[in-house]
Amino acid sequence: MEVMVVTKEEKDKTVPVWQRALLTLEEAGAYTGIGVNKLREMSDDDSCEYVVWVGNRRMFKRIKLDEYLSNAYSV
Repeated sequence: MEVMVVTKEEKDKTVPVWQRALLTLEEAGAYTGIGVNKLREMSDDDSCEYVVWVGNRRMFKRIKLDEYLSNAYSV
């Protein structure tokens, strides 16, 4: 069985950011226009519904993040 290795550049070409289920901190910042420090602050709470931790990596659930931002008065 052959294992296929996908580089970050290839991944970026295959699935556009606006179609990905999970976004990295940097991708979420570019996607929303919110700075990474503010996104870190917003997602530090354990009850944050739009973040999933993959090991020690913070990943943003794109759809839940969109819903949160559409209902937020300010961030």
